[in-house]
Amino acid sequence: MQNNIKDVFFDLDHTLWDFDKNSELTFENIFNKNHPTIETKIFIEKYVPINQACWKLYQYDKITHAELRYNRLKHSFDAIDYFISDEQIESIAQEYIDLLPENNHLFDGTFEVLDYLKQKYKLHIITNGFAEVQFKKITNSKIGSYFQTITNSEMAGVKKPNPIIFEYALDLAKAKKENSIMIGDCLEADVQGALDAGLDAIFFNESRVQVSNTIKQVNHLLELKKYL
Repeated sequence: MQNNIKDVFFDLDHTLWDFDKNSELTFENIFNKNHPTIETKIFIEKYVPINQACWKLYQYDKITHAELRYNRLKHSFDAIDYFISDEQIESIAQEYIDLLPENNHLFDGTFEVLDYLKQKYKLHIITNGFAEVQFKKITNSKIGSYFQTITNSEMAGVKKPNPIIFEYALDLAKAKKENSIMIGDCLEADVQGALDAGLDAIFFNESRVQVSNTIKQVNHLLELKKYL
């Protein structure tokens, strides 16, 4: 239990908003309509690690937003030996972005833990996602009212783990780093990024990967009550 904490910062995708589930439903919708021979499950098996690798490059400005959108699809279609034109890839990329915020599965315990935390702390979001899409996700999933501020990488001009985005979020929230904690699913971007910027951090380890016991972690959102 931490008594000095006043501001709690959450990541969005893979932490509150169930990105993998919502993403799979979106692809299923797109493929059923326009590419019925693709088995969504097989595509997703290839897409998930490819998307993660592309996001990592994007996180460190090694590729652009446009390259991220194109590469993750192109490499996934190549991996399942499905020929598709660049025009079709561009069309799917746009349709995916448009449809993704229509699916809004949240992780189990999201509303319960936000109701609990809101009584005691000011709540905020820091996300590397694209502003327009993230805003739709937050609105459509009905969690917007819990958060006093929302910082995205487009506003800050940099992405987690860059300390500048944490500084930006703290300024926006009028919060002090010594009274703040970050909760997220990415060890590098959320946890180490926050710690390096001077905030405390909790790792949302839903997939139960092995991590050092020096890192605060939870496997389910409701376990946050142990720390907060």
